[in-house]
Amino acid sequence: MNDPRCHRIEATTSRRDFLFSAGLGLGAMAFSDLLAKDIVPSADTPPQPGVGHIKPRAKRVIFLFMEGGPSQMDLYDPKPLLNQLAGQSLPDSFGSVITAMGESRSPLLASKREWKQHGQSGQWFSDWIPHIASCADDLAVIRSCKADGINHSAGVCQMNTGSILAGKPSLGSWINYGIGSENHNLPSFIVMQDNQNTVINGPRNWGAGFMPAIYQGVRISGGSEPIPNLNTPEAVSADLQKSKLRLINSVNKDFAARYPDRTELGARLASYEMAARMQAEAPGVVDLTGETEATRTLYGLDDKTTEGMGRLCLLARRMVEQGVRFVQVYHGAGSKWDAHAKIESNHAGLCASMDKPVAGLLKDLKSRGLLEDTLVVWGGEFGRTPMSEKGDGRDHNPTGFTMWMAGGGVKGGQTIGSTDDLGLRAVENPLHVHDLHATILWLLGIDNMGLTYRYKGRPERPTQNEGEPYKKIVG
Repeated sequence: MNDPRCHRIEATTSRRDFLFSAGLGLGAMAFSDLLAKDIVPSADTPPQPGVGHIKPRAKRVIFLFMEGGPSQMDLYDPKPLLNQLAGQSLPDSFGSVITAMGESRSPLLASKREWKQHGQSGQWFSDWIPHIASCADDLAVIRSCKADGINHSAGVCQMNTGSILAGKPSLGSWINYGIGSENHNLPSFIVMQDNQNTVINGPRNWGAGFMPAIYQGVRISGGSEPIPNLNTPEAVSADLQKSKLRLINSVNKDFAARYPDRTELGARLASYEMAARMQAEAPGVVDLTGETEATRTLYGLDDKTTEGMGRLCLLARRMVEQGVRFVQVYHGAGSKWDAHAKIESNHAGLCASMDKPVAGLLKDLKSRGLLEDTLVVWGGEFGRTPMSEKGDGRDHNPTGFTMWMAGGGVKGGQTIGSTDDLGLRAVENPLHVHDLHATILWLLGIDNMGLTYRYKGRPERPTQNEGEPYKKIVG
């Protein structure tokens, strides 16, 4: 029961057997296994399809998601021609452009940024992200990303699940299903966000879709109590706790016998078991008081502007250090990067709050020897247009935008692909979301076309039967 891969439907005699055994195991596991640490799947556990034939370069992933769509031509992709033609209409040679607001004939908007080359690689970064720029030689900057979602709901959905339509498992869920966890006292897939706003699509972004709910992500808070109600209240004795668990067992067993097809109950039972184990391990992982002042300063915890994102990035490092497989951090939750107007003030504030913490995360991982097998991904659901909106903002642009990867076997100091002279469309080495997901999976040793989950009689795959890994990313 400790290996999450054992929870897939095919691995059990029947759903009824799975739920019944899960229910029976709850009470005993909650107390006898409370102190168990770093349980590793047994050697005879069969690998999932698509796993085991590719050399893994990364063991875990931290996905830094800038929700709302950061502007590539103001951060990573300088376009001198854009400033030369500022105020003019998009040249006819670029054809018509359909944005979320309809066909755009708005004048081109100049970028006010100052650009410099950084590191031995000489990669270009704007003055909005000086700290990330200091990590230039560790980054593979992908300037030719493409997506299908023209609005936030579809874009965020696709960047998380591979599909613009809801209902598919998230990337983290596929990874959880494919290779399981390194530490079964903590969730394999954890989600955090920098504020209490609702992320577009909400929990569907980290949901398990048609898979059993056990594979979904677990959202925790970035505040002083990241995991609410984790610890047993002081007034509740061990005997009372045991009696409560016996009652829960009884109720769950009765429900499982009557409704064997409800996989949500299996996930709930497993979550109770996980909670018992987490009572021993999680408090230490989320407690930052033991971190040195130098580390806290590195992440910006000493500055009100960077403290929030700094705390999440530091928590992400501590989690992967303890074997959490996939950590996703939402910055600008509630589509705050969506700069339809006043992009200067919007992006300046958001960059100031995330630049130092993100760079701190990369430097901290590297100093601890974790970056070499931890893949860090940065990006949003799409980019922005070179045309203006509302005079001083930019619209959505899924046809050409920038993301970057670092660590996990990725060769740093390289720029991959390019957009046209105005930053509108990817023209060299275009990488669709499916290709990006395939690349992440490949770095983890997973074949995106080989990993399958049978649903309603057909094999489902994490990249919708499309996508190829960009293998040159490893150099």
